[in-house]
Amino acid sequence: MIGLLGKKLSMTRIFDDQGRTVPVTVIEAGPCHVTQVKTAETDGYHAVQMGFGTKSEKQLNRPMLGHLKKSEAPVVAILREFRQVGAVDVKPGDKVTVEQFAVGDMVHVTGISKGRGFQGVMKRHGFKGHRNSRGTHESFRGPGSIGAHTSPGRVFKDKRMAGHMGVDRKNVRNLRVLKVDPEKNLLLVKGPVPGARNGWLEIRKQSRIPKANV
Repeated sequence: MIGLLGKKLSMTRIFDDQGRTVPVTVIEAGPCHVTQVKTAETDGYHAVQMGFGTKSEKQLNRPMLGHLKKSEAPVVAILREFRQVGAVDVKPGDKVTVEQFAVGDMVHVTGISKGRGFQGVMKRHGFKGHRNSRGTHESFRGPGSIGAHTSPGRVFKDKRMAGHMGVDRKNVRNLRVLKVDPEKNLLLVKGPVPGARNGWLEIRKQSRIPKANV
């Protein structure tokens, strides 16, 4: 199993055999071009580097253009590396498609979450907030006390406080593949995946189906 790069298109729903509605995410998965194959002999580990999307040559520097031309790959928008357990039977210039997935497979999807800007503790961390009575004023959505006065006399690192929210690398595990469309390079997985529409995604197959999803 190599993995695949894709782009989040939208969310919709489909109906299963029993007529129940199932929320799904539509992903444009591939085709991806293999740009480099790393081995334990040359790099110390096994991995496959792939590219996806399109971009103008003016947007890439000369080293990147030379790297792509060496593998006879087109000018791609993103490059990602997929670690492998052992050697793989692909070589630079090969094309990897969505056909490696099948209905019923469990996949891990990695993407960049939506940016929410600067948010308070109630939205960012799910704090309850303060009571609207008993003398509370001017701090209904505040975090409350953040530390002691003399001991330790400082705010601990990683204290949950207000700050920037979103734009983080998130991984959603064990999503079931419900439909594969090789003609349109579409992959439908159950449930949501990280990121907004047209966001880049990394898709990896789960080798073992967890007991909870059997």
